[in-house]
Amino acid sequence: MKYRQLGSTGIKVSEVGFGAWQLGNARDWEGMEDNQAIRLVHEALEQGCNFFDTAPNYGGGNSETLLGQALSGRRSEAVINSKFGHHPDNNLDFDSKKIRSSVEESLRRLKTDYLDSILLHNPPFEILSGSTAHFQVLDSLKQEGKIRAYGASVDSSGEMDELMRNTGSQVIEVMFNIFHQEPRRAFKLAAEKNVGLIVKVPLDSGWLSGKYDQNSIFTDIRSRWDQDQLRKRAELLPVLKEMLEPGESLVQLALRYILYYDEVSTCIPGNKNLEQLNENLSPSGNRLSIEKVKKLEKVWEEKLQTDPLGW
Repeated sequence: MKYRQLGSTGIKVSEVGFGAWQLGNARDWEGMEDNQAIRLVHEALEQGCNFFDTAPNYGGGNSETLLGQALSGRRSEAVINSKFGHHPDNNLDFDSKKIRSSVEESLRRLKTDYLDSILLHNPPFEILSGSTAHFQVLDSLKQEGKIRAYGASVDSSGEMDELMRNTGSQVIEVMFNIFHQEPRRAFKLAAEKNVGLIVKVPLDSGWLSGKYDQNSIFTDIRSRWDQDQLRKRAELLPVLKEMLEPGESLVQLALRYILYYDEVSTCIPGNKNLEQLNENLSPSGNRLSIEKVKKLEKVWEEKLQTDPLGW
């Protein structure tokens, strides 16, 4: 496993992290046994993965709880990122007065006295302007040592720009993958401001695993895709598979594309079993050629830039 700096935080993170949305989460994904979830976290640590991304609403708080159990006695080996705004009861509430209590509850579930980073979880755009009390509260929590860094989880370059130009955020989580390249427009500014980038949805919610086609039926959160979305994704898969090197999987290509960009600190694929975890962690240290990257950028520019896919 290779490691990168998380922006200006002074924190080193594994370039492939652990997306913990699936841990203990039967509400959005197929459920897994608690002991299986804990084993996955332990195996990730053994393979050098140290970055864990969670949130209060993942599994109604179960993700944080299981992560806390798994990291008991091993907190120093892990970098934990959590969020604010989506609450365990699945209620969406960005009232700045609730940040402190939300952080305290996350700390309790995670069995720790600090978070390495916390993000406003896809907040309304106006909050990103820094004109509300949110970032004052986050500054206070940082000064108290309850968080080491803060920022927001967003989906577009415009949101990234707004956040970086108007707040003291050191960390941004953004959706970026082969099918969703628009945020790349803000990477230059992130480098200039030394903001650490965490890439979420790196495999397009599993689509870039190559396991699905337009006839696939989803009963979990991916049921949000309609038939047109499935068809458009399916039409692009053969184009990507033609770019694979011998022995390379589509997952590896997808993650290596993201890790090509030096502005990216880490990416956080989700893990439902040991086989997925092993494949997700395998691309670290193997860099794509610039020629391959340009081909992948061209796919997005020609096929998706003006007709983007829904997430």
